[in-house]
Amino acid sequence: MRSNEDPTRTDALQRADDAADRFLAGRRIPGVAYGVVLGGELIHSRGIGTLRIGEDAALPDADSVFRIASMTKSFTAAAILLLRDEGLLGLDDPVGLHVPELTDLHGPTADAPPVTIRHLLTMSAGFPTDDPWGDRQQGLERGRFAELLRAGPAFAWSPGLRFDYSNLGYGILGLVITNIAGREYRDVVQERLLDPLGMSATTFELTSVRPERLALGYLWRDDAYQPEPFDPYGALAAMGGIYTSVRDLARWIGGFTDAFPPRDDPEGPHPLRRASRREMQQGHRVIPPSILAGPPDAPIGLESSGYGYGLFVYDDLRFGRIVGHSGGYPGFGSNMRWQPASGLGVVVVANHRYAPATALASALLRSLLESGPAVSSPRRVAPAPVTLAARGAVESLLNDWDDALAAETFAMNVDLDEPLARRRAEIERLRQVHGRLVVDLNEPETHLSSLDLSWWMRGDRGRVQVGVLMTPEPQPRIQDLTLASVPEPSAEACAAAALIVAAIDGGGTGSPREARAVALAPAVDQAALQRSIRAASARFGPLRLGPVIAGTDVSSSWRLLGEHGELTLRLERDPVSGTLAVIELKTVALELPEHAD
Repeated sequence: MRSNEDPTRTDALQRADDAADRFLAGRRIPGVAYGVVLGGELIHSRGIGTLRIGEDAALPDADSVFRIASMTKSFTAAAILLLRDEGLLGLDDPVGLHVPELTDLHGPTADAPPVTIRHLLTMSAGFPTDDPWGDRQQGLERGRFAELLRAGPAFAWSPGLRFDYSNLGYGILGLVITNIAGREYRDVVQERLLDPLGMSATTFELTSVRPERLALGYLWRDDAYQPEPFDPYGALAAMGGIYTSVRDLARWIGGFTDAFPPRDDPEGPHPLRRASRREMQQGHRVIPPSILAGPPDAPIGLESSGYGYGLFVYDDLRFGRIVGHSGGYPGFGSNMRWQPASGLGVVVVANHRYAPATALASALLRSLLESGPAVSSPRRVAPAPVTLAARGAVESLLNDWDDALAAETFAMNVDLDEPLARRRAEIERLRQVHGRLVVDLNEPETHLSSLDLSWWMRGDRGRVQVGVLMTPEPQPRIQDLTLASVPEPSAEACAAAALIVAAIDGGGTGSPREARAVALAPAVDQAALQRSIRAASARFGPLRLGPVIAGTDVSSSWRLLGEHGELTLRLERDPVSGTLAVIELKTVALELPEHAD
């Protein structure tokens, strides 16, 4: 299936297909199906290979049924929150309150807290990571599971201390659901989630799948594909027992993306309320960050993530928040992931043991996000009307101070922190330095929430960066006003900055000292400066001199702009000799995009 939308979207989807072909080239995976979800709709799907070795007609498609393993955990977590929302359990209940076999469960030390439902949801109960052991417990008989629990699971950590991926913990949550609902776990999920959502291809029972739609699982061994057996439904099905299709998973993803943004609209037909679906997509348990390897001339990559309720949460420095979960199982690999701010998501299923579906889904989503607004238009944080009104008041005060307006605009702490008379004097000084100020339309405003805002204003001589932070009062007022004056740099400073940029663009050869316009103070470490210029050239060049972003009477800082990133350049002049005492090149601190959650 291909979208019938505009050509730019068609091109973006074709580039994603090309990315999939490059990824799969040379890999031994019998069959793959994937889909692209936007606004809750499956806008594109594709099948590659075969559902069953030896059957040429068995091409995967959006309705083929694969086992999705640990992606099941999001369904289990959703069922727990359904029961929580109905008042039948509390997330901070000790699990022994609902599972009699764990009534006497104690942590590894005398001072360990009891294991709670929240601990199990967030993989922080203290149980050790149990992949791949857990993958072989899918069909565990209920009586044997009860024996295991009564004997007491082993602990690697005291409960509540850290994330450690636990299939066992989600198996216990399945038992919580069964005991509280008075119905078998699979029946609760079927009746409370799958049926209301119309997920007719999704099941826990192999016998419910039409044979022609079923993907069989395989392992490449001894130069041939070996079939992998299916475990039956058992006591640990809550951690990985679902069979489903790309089309049904698109609907499941759509329920999570529809939870954003928070709004006043009626709840709609989804059985789990929007607030609870958003709650599942928050990082409730931090996962230790990791440094990612990359080429020497590339920035160091940092992966920051957490675990919500049955879902992983990733904060990507380029694309913002990404939510999803993978599944790995003998015979199968799967992944689903989406960007809540835009409603764009992908799902990948494959029929090979631990197939690299996560890497493929990541490549697909990255390709689509890089395509821009054709398929992805993330919602941005918007200033609240009261914040915009405060901005207008500040702009008025900067050019024509009014005591009554100031008293109306500022919260009570502002005068206590810095008397209004002194603030008025500082604003008068800024007018003398810069002249009349107007909004600098070349600089975007920034805001981390709806109640803070930062923007630039330009005068006849230099610029001012302005920031406001509003109070939490019923009628918010400004609690903090920042004014950063940036004088126009001297002609000599601008010439020196231009020569340094030229040195970077020249590949780092030569030295700024060779340009007679740049006189360096003896304290400048020329070897270190040369290394910095060469590194900037390799990683960021070519660059151009951007706007001045900070300054005093002896120093100026510029933004250096390029296709491969940005730097800042700060020059500081020795006030006695007039030589340059500081030449400092720095990378720009990376921040998460201003996407609305």
